[in-house]
Amino acid sequence: MFYREAGQYKTSYQADMAIFPLAQDRIGLAVIVAAAFAAPLLLGNFALSTILLPFLALVPAVIGLNILTGYTGLISLGSAGFMGAGAYACYKLTTIFPDVNILVWIFCSGFFSAAIGVVFGLPSLRIKGLYLAVATLAAQFFLQWSFVRIPWLYNYNPSGAIEVPLRTLFGVAITGPTAAVEVKYWIALSFVVLLTWIASNLVHGRVGRSWMAVRDMDIAAQLMGIKLLESKLLAFAVSSFYCGVSGALFVFIYLGGAEAGTEFSIRLSFLILFAVIIGGLGSNIGSFFGAAFIVALPTILKFGLPALGVPITGSLAEKLVVMVIGALTIFLLIVEPHGLARLWQIAKQKLRVWPFPY
Repeated sequence: MFYREAGQYKTSYQADMAIFPLAQDRIGLAVIVAAAFAAPLLLGNFALSTILLPFLALVPAVIGLNILTGYTGLISLGSAGFMGAGAYACYKLTTIFPDVNILVWIFCSGFFSAAIGVVFGLPSLRIKGLYLAVATLAAQFFLQWSFVRIPWLYNYNPSGAIEVPLRTLFGVAITGPTAAVEVKYWIALSFVVLLTWIASNLVHGRVGRSWMAVRDMDIAAQLMGIKLLESKLLAFAVSSFYCGVSGALFVFIYLGGAEAGTEFSIRLSFLILFAVIIGGLGSNIGSFFGAAFIVALPTILKFGLPALGVPITGSLAEKLVVMVIGALTIFLLIVEPHGLARLWQIAKQKLRVWPFPY
């Protein structure tokens, strides 16, 4: 009887349209955010560096692709390329302007990725579906080729790799080899909270409604007065912006460096797409579920199964990861197209009427 709507009255239109109309939802969200910030005090460095840090670095990219595919209905297979554009932009900015705090450049790197996303999003005005997927796939290959073949992007490093420099904030190292895992975790979490808040307000406002109208039927949306040019290009820009920030976090906060073009391969683009499908199309919380599943599954198989007495090698675990992700994606597309987010909504609805079955 703790999750009830009775007695919670709405006295204004804003209260009725609130994202979290129930007090229990708002309290639960505050508890989750507080627990997330307190996680380094409770967990060890292993959990932070192998699960939570890659999860936080990947979440913005999944949210960005969900905005493009889940809310606007435009398919993209170039998410990893846009992540790489953000990472290399952040690397060039912090080497050209070393006195500016790197957190500023991590955020600003998304704008460079957004500009590239708008350029490659122009075909969406004429094509869609499989043809748009092929166009964005070409963007992925072109960007990945650029990361290897243009030495200026990695400052003519003979190895072709990005070497993350040491940067501090208030005297505390936040990037580089001496940065503590806890500090990097708090920085990544702060970016994720900010970007999630922005995305939530976007999709629940006028812009989000125009995106969903384009997704449902673009011709009808155009007849209603929605400008397809602005809506589709804005979706590509916002999605690429999130991917760019995610790429900067991925390299500067999580990995601490990147090899020449290998970190942002087509495999990562497919993993982000699978995370969106598994988590749930058109759902911000589904982006978190999908990213958590994609990141946690390899660790669970590599370390969890041996702890239970099931011997497994690293190569076998990688193959099992691909098999499980593929099988679960097909299963959810057939049984529950809205993914894990829909299961979460069903569970919440059951709690609202429990112990009654209706």
